[in-house]
Amino acid sequence: MQIQNSVVVVTGASSGIGAATARAFAAAGARVVLAARREERIRALALELGDAIAVRCDVTSQTDISTLATAALDRFGRIDVLVNNAGQGLQATVEQVSVSDFRDVLELNLVAPLAMMQAVLPSMRANGSGAVVNVSSGTTFADVPGTGGYVASKIALERLSAVARNELAGTGVTVSTVIPFATETEFLTSIKAGRSDAEAMTAGASFDDPRVVAEAIVDLVRTGEARKDLVPAAYGGTR
Repeated sequence: MQIQNSVVVVTGASSGIGAATARAFAAAGARVVLAARREERIRALALELGDAIAVRCDVTSQTDISTLATAALDRFGRIDVLVNNAGQGLQATVEQVSVSDFRDVLELNLVAPLAMMQAVLPSMRANGSGAVVNVSSGTTFADVPGTGGYVASKIALERLSAVARNELAGTGVTVSTVIPFATETEFLTSIKAGRSDAEAMTAGASFDDPRVVAEAIVDLVRTGEARKDLVPAAYGGTR
């Protein structure tokens, strides 16, 4: 898919992978719609990028999602790309995980991406082209104790993406999945529960720059490939 002049919606755009992805698309000539709860951050990023707008959006709110889609269409007249990046971690054993926390993480990591896809697909279908990239996690490559709730949400997102891809075959719309490895973001500081355990588990790990993930996302949109993982071969990936 052509990136130049395309309209790209990025959720979780206030920092980390989301902000890096917005910058990567803007550098490639796209017009960017920045979505996040931290409005002051995305407004500053929109000013930096130029041909971009910032829309405060809690992706677990159907009202906010509808407002986001409307704002994008009102400003640019179309939506070509959706990057479902907003998400949150959760660290707790299956025996101890709070059911309430688990529901919240499922809502943000799985239900919200589905709702976002439903909000943009009509526009993409009407245009006969489009791309969705859902952001999963390299934790899905292993059965690490304490990651069950988070991994469950991301594995489900991967399967949802694969099924949606097949359902949309022939429409000109592709659905892809990117699977980052450990990345230098605010992920650990915003984890739903078990932050100290997660920090201990990743102590000493080598973290990727968010720009590595951003470039992988841009490449997926360009090529339309089904998935790309950034997981080292030593952990079962293709990198």
